[in-house]
Amino acid sequence: MNSAVHKLNVILLGAPGSGKGTQADRLCEKLGLTHVATGDLFRENLRNETELGKLAKSYMDKGILVPDEVTVAMVKDRLSRPDIEGGVVFDGFPRNQAQAEALSAMLAETGQKVSVVVYIRVSDDEIVERLSGRLICRQCQASYHKKFNPPKVEGVCDVCGGELYQRADDNPDTVRTRLETYKEQTAPLIEYYQKAGLLVEVSGEGALDDVTERLLAAVQKT
Repeated sequence: MNSAVHKLNVILLGAPGSGKGTQADRLCEKLGLTHVATGDLFRENLRNETELGKLAKSYMDKGILVPDEVTVAMVKDRLSRPDIEGGVVFDGFPRNQAQAEALSAMLAETGQKVSVVVYIRVSDDEIVERLSGRLICRQCQASYHKKFNPPKVEGVCDVCGGELYQRADDNPDTVRTRLETYKEQTAPLIEYYQKAGLLVEVSGEGALDDVTERLLAAVQKT
């Protein structure tokens, strides 16, 4: 990264099902940024059997949470690639204050900093409805929704014709449990970034395009 120019580095915060991934893709397309999602990084490292992937798998196989330093190392490696020159939208990272501090230190090494943190606010009831209706393609991982974004043919992916299924953790009771975990672990970041003067809150409810416009307005004020 060129340390002479401050790049736009955006963090999206929000509960599971708040639309972070979808909105991150839209922001990147409109602003020329790169989407850095920890879920993608884990899948890439596991698939390519990198040293970090093997390390992460050793914890996952034991049913233990992957330590912050492994996740941080994956993000640091991702930020060393040339395609992040225009700036980054972080999705799923940081998840706690230790990761937030590590990210600030990482960016500072190249003369960068976090530009803005956008908290996408969605009610618990809305998230339960969103996630408990979600369908995923077994082949290409395309995402659908029984109510909001149904496939053209029931049970069949529009993109590749693969079988659609519902994740085991996308049932209402499990979703509410996941929300409680999120509130305990990640929600304190809202206060952390608020104190740092970096937090902007937007509603994540309503039409997709309207949410994107709110996010763009929040980011472009920085």
